Amino acid sequence: MKTLEKKTVVDYEALPEGSPYQLIEGELIMSPAPGFEHFGSSFNLVIRLADAVYRTGKGRVIYAPVDLYLDEENAYQPDIMVVLKGSKAKITSKGVYGPPDVVVEILSPSTAYYDLTQKKDVYERSGVREYWLVDPLRRTFEVYLNTEEGFKLISKAKGKGMVRSEVLSLELELEEVFEGIEP
Repeated sequence: MKTLEKKTVVDYEALPEGSPYQLIEGELIMSPAPGFEHFGSSFNLVIRLADAVYRTGKGRVIYAPVDLYLDEENAYQPDIMVVLKGSKAKITSKGVYGPPDVVVEILSPSTAYYDLTQKKDVYERSGVREYWLVDPLRRTFEVYLNTEEGFKLISKAKGKGMVRSEVLSLELELEEVFEGIEP
């Protein structure tokens, strides 16, 4: 039985610009365009994050499609990244290198498996400080803080309510995140 050869960042970068792929643990995974619920949640979050991060001069908010390089076998395009001043992550013309302070993945049926498993594990081991999982279909929002024991769920809400980011010292109202999106 022939095994597939693992791909690297070199293979990923050889793809044509705009190719709908991510490099996940050495495998090129196709990511089709997300639906409106995904777009709406992302847009609402970017507006709130940009206001909180730019207004205070804390750093940068970056939204897809921008490449994030974590190691030789993992290059993603997270929905949203926050890179604070003094971060381990470096922003270049090619993308972001190293772990952002906050990574937001908005779940879609085609990508949820990877966001909940492999990518979450890579974000954890690479040093992403906070990982947010947003599910616009189920209207859930989870915030995981990277601790010495790995990612720990620190804030969660479903439908209504607030979630809190320790890294950004920020509270977000779910009704604002899902505003304009039909349940």
